[in-house]
Amino acid sequence: MSTMNIRHLIVASALSLAALPAAAADLSCSLSFSMTGWSAIYKHSTGTGTVRCSNGQTLPVKIEAKGGGLTFGKSRIDNGTGRFAGVRSIRDVLGGYATGEANAAAGKAAKAQVVTKGPVSLALAGKGEGVELGISFGSFIISER
Repeated sequence: MSTMNIRHLIVASALSLAALPAAAADLSCSLSFSMTGWSAIYKHSTGTGTVRCSNGQTLPVKIEAKGGGLTFGKSRIDNGTGRFAGVRSIRDVLGGYATGEANAAAGKAAKAQVVTKGPVSLALAGKGEGVELGISFGSFIISER
């Protein structure tokens, strides 16, 4: 093989590798939020928050948690936080997450929960006030504000 053919092969190989999409790295994203809610067999909470990612992107979001079960009470979470895993784009955080929980709280309380949506998971933590007792199931929905 001549030197000219080897150079063409190297250039062609380099160009074809450059055309391949790089595997997207997982982003480090967090959620800050506040929510209020009530439950009387059917559970419903709403709130707002902001998602911030390590690439500098931010996204204002609405949050809704709903479901059913044997629950009674009302609650409020202020300054809640969340950490996402499995995110490749900030828009991956949008959508419905599966939930399940058991509650027993009165007065000031702290809460932690992990919710999942396919490969994306969200670990939530928050402190607030309320009275709640029971077991619930349902969804945790994040949408763009």
